Amino acid sequence: MSFQGYLKTIKAKTGKSPDDFRQLAQEKGLTTEGILKPDVKAGEITQWLAKDFSLGQGHAMAIYALLKGLKDEHSE
Repeated sequence: MSFQGYLKTIKAKTGKSPDDFRQLAQEKGLTTEGILKPDVKAGEITQWLAKDFSLGQGHAMAIYALLKGLKDEHSE
C-alpha cells in the first residue's frame, strides 16, 4: 500500500487527518516543533494508536513516519 493509501484508510477509520495526529501528539507531549522528540520510540506511538484508534502496525507506522518527519502528506 502506498503512503497516501495508508493516510486515506486512516482518515476513513479514525476521522483524523495528519494535522489532527500532529496536534494529538503535541498535546501528549510527544513532539517538539511538530517533530517527535528524540526519546520517543516507534513502539510508544504504535501502542498509543492501537489503544486509542485501533490502528494496526502498518497504519500506526505510517503515522510514526509522519510525526518523525520522514514522510508528509505529499509522500508517495
